[in-house]
Amino acid sequence: MNPEPAAVDTNTETLAPAEASAVDPHVGHAYTTDKAAYQRRLKRIEGQVRGIARMVDEDKYCIDILTQVAAVNKALHAVSIGLLEDHISHCVVGAAKESEASSDPAIVQDKVKEATDAIGRLLR
Repeated sequence: MNPEPAAVDTNTETLAPAEASAVDPHVGHAYTTDKAAYQRRLKRIEGQVRGIARMVDEDKYCIDILTQVAAVNKALHAVSIGLLEDHISHCVVGAAKESEASSDPAIVQDKVKEATDAIGRLLR
């Protein structure tokens, strides 16, 4: 058994925003083209959380545990920012185009509200 858990990877690899479909910007989710990258990132975070639980089980020093918690929070924040960027570049931009074509400003306003609500939840 390894006496010390492995250091948490705090690499904040950038997840590029998905390109909206030229035919229909509402086909699929914005993150679909980056789905594998998101899944890899989330699996890594899952492993980090298991490592933290193991540290607690092994009565590791509290500051070391808090350092690992901070690393997980940073990794989750990176995922959140990537998903938000994808949402804005795909869903909000698509809604703006649809809103312009239909002369209905409520379409884009709804998507902007979704995005701002999500940002609000992230900031809590």
